[in-house]
Amino acid sequence: MGNTWEGPGLTAGTEGENVLNPATGFLPGPLPKPTIRAEPDPVIPSGSLVTIWCQETPGAEEYRLNKEGSPAPWKREKPLKSGDKVMFSIPEMTELDAGIYHCYYLSPAGWSERSDPLELVVTGSYSKPRLSALPSPVLTSGGNVTLQCGSGQGFDRFILTKEGDHRISWAQDSQPQPSRKYQALFPVGPVTPSHRWTFRCYGCYRNSPQVWSHPSDALELLFSGESGKPSLLTQQGPIVAFGQSLTLQCRSDVGYDRFALHKEGRRDLPQSLVLQPQAHFSMDTVSSSHGGRYRCYGGYNLSSEWSAPSDPLDILVAGWLSDRPSLSVQPGPRAASGENVTLLCQSRSLRDTFLLSKEGAYPPLLRLRSKHPAQQFQAEFSMSPVTSAHGGTYRCYSSHSSIPYLLSLPSEPLQLLVSGAADTTSPSQNNSDPKSASHPQDYTMENSIRMGVAGLVLLVLGVLLFWSRNSQIKTQEAART
Repeated sequence: MGNTWEGPGLTAGTEGENVLNPATGFLPGPLPKPTIRAEPDPVIPSGSLVTIWCQETPGAEEYRLNKEGSPAPWKREKPLKSGDKVMFSIPEMTELDAGIYHCYYLSPAGWSERSDPLELVVTGSYSKPRLSALPSPVLTSGGNVTLQCGSGQGFDRFILTKEGDHRISWAQDSQPQPSRKYQALFPVGPVTPSHRWTFRCYGCYRNSPQVWSHPSDALELLFSGESGKPSLLTQQGPIVAFGQSLTLQCRSDVGYDRFALHKEGRRDLPQSLVLQPQAHFSMDTVSSSHGGRYRCYGGYNLSSEWSAPSDPLDILVAGWLSDRPSLSVQPGPRAASGENVTLLCQSRSLRDTFLLSKEGAYPPLLRLRSKHPAQQFQAEFSMSPVTSAHGGTYRCYSSHSSIPYLLSLPSEPLQLLVSGAADTTSPSQNNSDPKSASHPQDYTMENSIRMGVAGLVLLVLGVLLFWSRNSQIKTQEAART
């Protein structure tokens, strides 16, 4: 429509200018413009009901609603009993209903000026973009953050909205990226935990600015406080198989109302559940995206401030690299306490990192960079000297340092048996070769000698006991005689 519009009693003219109607010869004075609003919101999902209210002081005889670009009037309604407002309903919002609206009214004094514009937006026409926080959604009070809205679709513009009592929105032109993605950056701050900071974003095209995509997932800014940190655990252990289910558990002795889980490097909303006194974060089917370092926070429903973060928990996904390394032990799977033992993990595939895990041990995992002797990729895990605590079942994995949380299939299990104390005789007190002193055959011979001596002692004790018993019997017979 531009800056000209028409209504009964008026001829074409500039906005807000009442022109003499030749048919009536009546020139009314300027009348106050009505107010216009949309319920439940001017941003409406496709297919939803929206109501437009046009309101002024009592006395209006008729209200009209115009949509820019459509023949005027778009709709007209008469108030009940000379009421001061009318309702224009759109039962199912579509792309055709999106646009900019004005309303005006007729009174005995003539037609009013147009209301302020109402921009009615329909959402859900395109797939949702992704909203993330740079560098992290976890802030300190008074900090600043940059929100990034991006998509693989070629949107011309992105819109950021802040949820709350009054919707606030910002719009930025899209910036194409070398990765064939489109994004816009929104600086936000300083922010404080006095109320919730929850955002969503949308994408749209220049030729239809009131037709938006589905909303992104909500992103809530978190404020890390000084209250007691929770603990983050997993019953499955730090290594989970590709395709397996995984549950992370955030625990705290503090009576938090809700918990949040955050993955390092992931900039969008941490998952949150309202459970007390513990929260379970379930991942039904583990994929490569679940590998990484996690922390959790505890908080209260009436506050945006969260606890100090838990200690980090690394989740490693096994089976993403489909090869299986081999695990061996030198000098052998049976060792005496004090010996030097080395576990050797080897792979025929190009690998630069190896991990060793022990069944039932949590965490710990040993990680070494690969060596490449004779085109073999391997790592040597030394246990010197070995103790009874080293006994157990071991497996090893291979990986790449560029994707440290994604592992190969596990090696076949290897059981290490550690027996009692080793011979502590020094080489200077022994004429045998020092290297052979720790050989399992030497220990077998020494044990055989010890067992022979013990058997001889038992035999002597038996003879002495037999002799003593016979002496007692002979003494008793002599006394009776």
